[in-house]
Amino acid sequence: MNIQVINGPNLNMLGVREPEIYGSLTLEEINHLLIQKGEELGISLDFYQSNHEGAIIDKIQDCYGKADGIVINPGAYTHYSIAIRDAIAAVGIPTVEVHLSDINSREDFRKISVIKSVCKKQIWGKGVNSYSEAMEFLASKGQ
Repeated sequence: MNIQVINGPNLNMLGVREPEIYGSLTLEEINHLLIQKGEELGISLDFYQSNHEGAIIDKIQDCYGKADGIVINPGAYTHYSIAIRDAIAAVGIPTVEVHLSDINSREDFRKISVIKSVCKKQIWGKGVNSYSEAMEFLASKGQ
């Protein structure tokens, strides 16, 4: 099984950006932990991060015919990117939306996801385990 992990804007600043909210792990450290989890599950992972909406859309479209699943942390695009939502819908690849923080206990705008309706599941508030749980879901029943 091949899973594409996509991280959106500002996630390249993990470990520096508001560690009290997002934790102290860097994106590279998170990716390393996910590689270990992938090995346990027999999953091959590819990683991508961009601060640019169009680049994220291009990556989602590039997954068509290549990836068995997508784990996406759209960052702030969660709340308003109809274009990312439409790209996920277009490719028809089982997708799980993840967030490190508990988006439902934060600012009101963070509780809104335009991405959620085209995803198989939304997982939030579990730090790096949000990603791990998404991988487990896709490996077991997310198809």
